[in-house]
Amino acid sequence: MICCRPGRRELLRWSAVVAGATLLPAFDRDLVYADARAAGPDAARPVNLELVTLTETSAVLTWYTGVPGTDDGLGRMKPAPSDAEVVYGTHPSRMTKTAHGPSGTPYHYVELTGLEPGRTYYYQARSCGQAATPTALAAGQAAGVPHGDVFAFTTPQPPPGRFLFSIALCNDLHLGETVAGLVGQLPWIKGIEQVPGHPPYPEIMAQALVADARSRGATYLLAAGDISSEAAPADVGRAKTLLDGFGAYGRDYLVTRGNHDRAHEGTAYTACSPGQWQGNDCFRDDFFPSGPTYFTHDLQGLRILGLDTYDKPGNGGDAGGLSTDQLAWLESELKKDPDRPTLVFGHHPLFVENSPTAITGGQSLDAGQSLRILAAYNRTPGVFLHHAGHTHRNQRSVFPLAPKVVQQEVGAGKEYPGGFTLLRVHSGGYALNFYKTRSDLAREWSERSRQELSGLWPQLSLGNRVTDRNSTATRDLSGLG
Repeated sequence: MICCRPGRRELLRWSAVVAGATLLPAFDRDLVYADARAAGPDAARPVNLELVTLTETSAVLTWYTGVPGTDDGLGRMKPAPSDAEVVYGTHPSRMTKTAHGPSGTPYHYVELTGLEPGRTYYYQARSCGQAATPTALAAGQAAGVPHGDVFAFTTPQPPPGRFLFSIALCNDLHLGETVAGLVGQLPWIKGIEQVPGHPPYPEIMAQALVADARSRGATYLLAAGDISSEAAPADVGRAKTLLDGFGAYGRDYLVTRGNHDRAHEGTAYTACSPGQWQGNDCFRDDFFPSGPTYFTHDLQGLRILGLDTYDKPGNGGDAGGLSTDQLAWLESELKKDPDRPTLVFGHHPLFVENSPTAITGGQSLDAGQSLRILAAYNRTPGVFLHHAGHTHRNQRSVFPLAPKVVQQEVGAGKEYPGGFTLLRVHSGGYALNFYKTRSDLAREWSERSRQELSGLWPQLSLGNRVTDRNSTATRDLSGLG
């Protein structure tokens, strides 16, 4: 779900984009796979190639294989299990290295390792000997720079200084959600459900996220809101149980509230404590039982400021907002130690760039508050990163009012592109790298949910530029660790 109840202008904008979309029913996985096997391996066509992750020494490529001329009910080819191969090298005529991914699956994930920083590489991804075609982005390049019948990318230089620690940045887990891709009350926008017999997709994706964050070396995890679908007690509790798989709450991982986690009215919530603004607040009971829903925390010298960006009354579909007390607290905290390295995270972005729904303001914080926050950042040299969710997309932004602060929106954990951003902190800077989750069921659901909004969802969520999901920055962080 992109948002609960968009405003009228936002509904009209989305209706122009997806008018005429049809119901996307669940499919019989065993029957579809049987059809694909009967068609033979040569029937597999590799599509949806994406250069997801690009570090100084590695790259992650994903794609899908389907049976041409078929439709699985989602508007895509029926899945066809196949092999996965990437040939690559430092010149298009000398692609002498080869990497493979798991065979026997339509959901391909290949990681290239041992790359050299600052080098340009050329590659071709293949299944059944056929070159994979990229996801077509109207305003960007999903697979790298086209170079004839291959693609190219250039690895960045590593952040300066010694490596200190890593933090997984994630958001929009939506535990309890059962239909993905709904937008407001538009009757012609139909969501996508999980394959019958599979576990709930938010649980699959959250479990994979926790496992991958740990395996990628994250010492800490920050979850920036919409932890639950609608803050039902069982869903909030289940979310906490899954996140506890990463480590101890308050020590190894921290969370903030999103608009879906707001206090709710209704009999399902009456066992929870009364909310400050409305209804009953089950999210606060599980995560903030004895204090405010915003906080400061120390991670090896790094100051973490967690914001509750729905600290207000409302139905969840309007702009986010901080209470008067929280905004004053934030400005006071920043003023206390302005040079201390600081990361701020919260659900709503300050402002939203390059989005068809940004005009309504419902995708971000209250504009007046965002201006005050950016002004405070500009007076606080230690602030270098603002992590946000809510938009379910990867987007890197820098605003003129605070030119030394990066706002990083991270794609939703619960659906395509389905993953997290790894922040690698060095003494002289940092790197941000987005990773799709890679368990079998996570890859399957990620590819299935890319069909949201009649297949237009990658245009809005993957990130138009490689730098929207992978970037490095120089910054003096030598006092950390």
